[in-house]
Amino acid sequence: MEKYAYIEQLIERYPSLCGAAESIKNAADVLADCYMQGGKILIAGNGGSAADSEHIVGELMKGFVKARKVPQEYALELKNIDEEAGAVLADCLQQAVPAIALCGHTALSTAYLNDVEGTVGFAQQVYGYGKKEDVFLGISTSGNSKNVIYAAIAAKAKNMKVIGLTGESGGRLKNYCDEIIRVPASSPYKVQEYHLPVYHALCLELEERFFE
Repeated sequence: MEKYAYIEQLIERYPSLCGAAESIKNAADVLADCYMQGGKILIAGNGGSAADSEHIVGELMKGFVKARKVPQEYALELKNIDEEAGAVLADCLQQAVPAIALCGHTALSTAYLNDVEGTVGFAQQVYGYGKKEDVFLGISTSGNSKNVIYAAIAAKAKNMKVIGLTGESGGRLKNYCDEIIRVPASSPYKVQEYHLPVYHALCLELEERFFE
């Protein structure tokens, strides 16, 4: 498929996203550059956006619409180490786009909430995990989620790229983003209804570019 084909299909299905098309394509390029440079994607949000963060990781870390078989050389190495177990691994493992949902680390987040300051928890994870080759993807329907904004600032200070996925205003988060995707809604549930097809298109775009 041609570059941006999935994004063009997204716009055909959701014409109201036409105004965000360029930013979605730019975000796809930022994510692709991250993967090509050996980086990973750190993702965070609250509530439904936390669920979206986990959802995105699920699409990136394994096959989405493609099988993503491991390279033959790796499959042979697995079998050389253990013929039986290696055969199972060679058959089942799938190539991944490295991604971590920061909202899933219960012990760390509750310890930080109790011992330090809860709104800085995502920023602590970005500081601990983040490298300059990485991307932080912050999801906030309002664009004003303090913990997501703090994480974006921490990412910028590490020379990471920052992508925002928000509602139509972009909120304060837009001030710290290299690319921001603002969907045409402001009510949280309506924003979230747009977010899912947008990030599905991004995941499909990455898979199409890098995997057979």
